[in-house]
Amino acid sequence: MINNKSVLLTGGTGSFGQKFVEIALTQYRPRRLIIFSRDEHKQQRMQEKFSPENYPCLRYFIGDIRDKERLQRAFSNIDIVIHAAALRTIPSCEYNPYEAVKTNILGTQNIIEAAINEKISKLITISTDKAANPMNLYGATKLCADKLFINGNNYAGLNGPRFSVARYGNVLASRGNIIEYFLKSKKTGKIDITDPNMTRFWITLEQSIDFVLNSLEVMQGGEIFIPKIPSMSIGDIAKALCPECEINIQGIRPGEKMHEIMIPMNEAVNTYEFENYFVQQPAYRFFERTKMTSNGVKVPPNFEYSSDTNTQWLNKEDLLKLINTK
Repeated sequence: MINNKSVLLTGGTGSFGQKFVEIALTQYRPRRLIIFSRDEHKQQRMQEKFSPENYPCLRYFIGDIRDKERLQRAFSNIDIVIHAAALRTIPSCEYNPYEAVKTNILGTQNIIEAAINEKISKLITISTDKAANPMNLYGATKLCADKLFINGNNYAGLNGPRFSVARYGNVLASRGNIIEYFLKSKKTGKIDITDPNMTRFWITLEQSIDFVLNSLEVMQGGEIFIPKIPSMSIGDIAKALCPECEINIQGIRPGEKMHEIMIPMNEAVNTYEFENYFVQQPAYRFFERTKMTSNGVKVPPNFEYSSDTNTQWLNKEDLLKLINTK
């Protein structure tokens, strides 16, 4: 999908961005690969590992998705955009709501408008399970960003850019993840957890990147792609990683759910199932395109994809294997 293409990655110095660059440089042959982010220190550290001198296709652009003029300059002669930039820490978004809106919503609007102006071919944004039936501001801003991306196809028209969404759950070994917290706290002999029965969807960085690239390849514009991934409870994770630790149960924090949902029941009407993923078609058809859901099976009207009723589960051995081979 990205061979001989010019690809720009917003939020390119994050966990997803760094692993994406590693995979893109070792398994593919992009013509240009542009890292767009606002933190010059992270870019400098990233260049120590992936330097333009060793990888001539690489470019590093300092910029903020809040700045539409800078985005439009960066989007010049770009074929594909992967939008991974966001404010995503739940307490920070709650305490700084204006900043979350400016980045996650208005920044996404800037990307859509710049992409239309620069006639980019395909764009996909990285969403989250928090965007389905959101309970906190982070989830609400990501839901809004998803809807902006889907409806960006309306603004782009038949011959304009195509916009789609990749939505998945918690990423193992990403920065700020509960796995990282458990491994650090393990040294103290005590760990705090919210509720041992709380469940979450889990995916590895490598799996998330493969999923995004596969979604890019088959997307027609307007779809939300959702992978079939396993669940695991917070209590089982704690027992697997910190079997000797004292566990203190703190209770659910404001804005948290006991279980995450990636496909709410009210969205089943537009959802199709494939072997390894689901696809939500847009509720409105802006223009006729070949439906990539023609080979899928429409899910039942009462279908819901939730972490507590999932048919796939991680056990202790699965988790430890994934962490050791991340």
